[in-house]
Amino acid sequence: MTLLAGLLDVLLRGISLIAFATAVGGVAYVLWVLRPLQEWTAHLAGFVQLALRLITIAAFTLAGAQALVLFVLHPWTLADDAGRWPLAALLHTDYARTGLITIALALCLCALGRTLMPRPRSAPLWTGAVALVLALLVNSAWLAHGVSRLTHREVLMAVTVLHVAGAAVWIGGLIHLAAFWQLRRREAHAGGYGPVVLARFSDLAITSVAVLVLPGLYLVWVYVGDLEALIGTGYGVMVLTKVVLLLATLTLGGINLLLVKSWRPSRPDPGPARRIPALVEAEVGLGVTILLAAASLTSLPPSVDMGADRASPAEVMARFVPKLPRFASPPVQDLLASAGRIDDTLAERQPAEYAWSEYNHHMAGMFVFAMSLCALMERRRAARWARHWPLIFLGLAAFLFIRNDPRAWPLGPAGFWESMALPDVLQHRLVVGVVVALALFEWQVRTGRLQNPRWRLAFPLLCATGGALILTHSHAMFNLKSEFLAEVSHAPLGVFAVLMGWGRWLELRLPEEDRRIPAWLWPVAFTLIGLTLLLYREI
Repeated sequence: MTLLAGLLDVLLRGISLIAFATAVGGVAYVLWVLRPLQEWTAHLAGFVQLALRLITIAAFTLAGAQALVLFVLHPWTLADDAGRWPLAALLHTDYARTGLITIALALCLCALGRTLMPRPRSAPLWTGAVALVLALLVNSAWLAHGVSRLTHREVLMAVTVLHVAGAAVWIGGLIHLAAFWQLRRREAHAGGYGPVVLARFSDLAITSVAVLVLPGLYLVWVYVGDLEALIGTGYGVMVLTKVVLLLATLTLGGINLLLVKSWRPSRPDPGPARRIPALVEAEVGLGVTILLAAASLTSLPPSVDMGADRASPAEVMARFVPKLPRFASPPVQDLLASAGRIDDTLAERQPAEYAWSEYNHHMAGMFVFAMSLCALMERRRAARWARHWPLIFLGLAAFLFIRNDPRAWPLGPAGFWESMALPDVLQHRLVVGVVVALALFEWQVRTGRLQNPRWRLAFPLLCATGGALILTHSHAMFNLKSEFLAEVSHAPLGVFAVLMGWGRWLELRLPEEDRRIPAWLWPVAFTLIGLTLLLYREI
């Protein structure tokens, strides 16, 4: 149960970060972008009301997620042999007090948001909202790595607050900007607000990104230390993952900035108005993925604390040296005879287990590589048969369902529901569900069986969700070096899946004349997923 609780903790932490960013970023968005607009009209009031609703919902979600962690998840994890939850003892810890303060502040912000809805121009109420947001930011420092350091504790906590503030204002503001755009589409006479809102938000985004990046560089220097630790520890690789996703998001943001500067409201049907919404939506998706990666990062020990559990660059690079894929699997009887119990997290993995896992990854790579080639061939109109490539996903799903966890049903002695308590088994089965959904939705879209344009968005959303799931993937938590070396290729897999999803999203959402680059980006990312799986090594 401890391992499952660890996975649920990461997921709830991710939900908390997204809600935190939406609430904090929403207050900054209204005060920086909307309220300074000189003419207060019914349309502007509608935009503020929408932002207040999102702030209220986000604050309530933050309080609820924190309450689940504090009152259910952690007491359940710490229960004794008789099943008694040590709730009273837990609530006397500094960690619990910080969580309780977060819940109280979030509920106050939720109530204040409701109070502001009929009085959105009240300066005293907005002053109270700012005070609550600042208190939430300061309180967040007691949940970060800096609070446990023996040296420079106060400096690290202060820098962490700045880093978190930059991320929350930027990504949370993007969420509100995407919501603004959806409402703007429905309001026929509100189009004139687009350029001015985007221009003001661009200033806010540039400032918040600077506040995010500069403290982030200092935290990387303190917690990672050197280049070897950056590529030789799980913490370092997750930092690199965040950097790659950040660069992708900033690229879209830079394109948006150029479009905003070229936009003139007087032009009929301006090009930027057709391009910016899709780019903002993709920015939001990448930003949310960054928050999920950050949630995973906070569950890992800093690289500087790893010591003997740090892998050398040579050991990491050996995992990516091209070799012939493994096309022979050890018999399941041999694996079951040598492997430990499925719930024994301290058991040393045996050669048969490594061979089994490598075979699984390599065969999955063959499925994915075949689909990516068909997807590329489909772009040539002559190969119409290639449009059926999503059906290959069904073969991949069947293969994964049977072979992912040989010690669990249907191959092993552990029952179906019994094995679901283990996070790696649960995640593997969730991935199977995502793969089946990918097959059904995308095949029906490509063959014309689903005509509604909204169904076309299911594939990119599922790809992006699958990539985020991979980035929170977990195996054993006790053999840190061997665990890291076995999972070091999961980070690029997750990144490629996320880029594939949002690349396909842009292909579908951008005007036809702007689709050429994303139309090639996502099949290339698809191909890289297949190649990475074929290169997968555990020994």
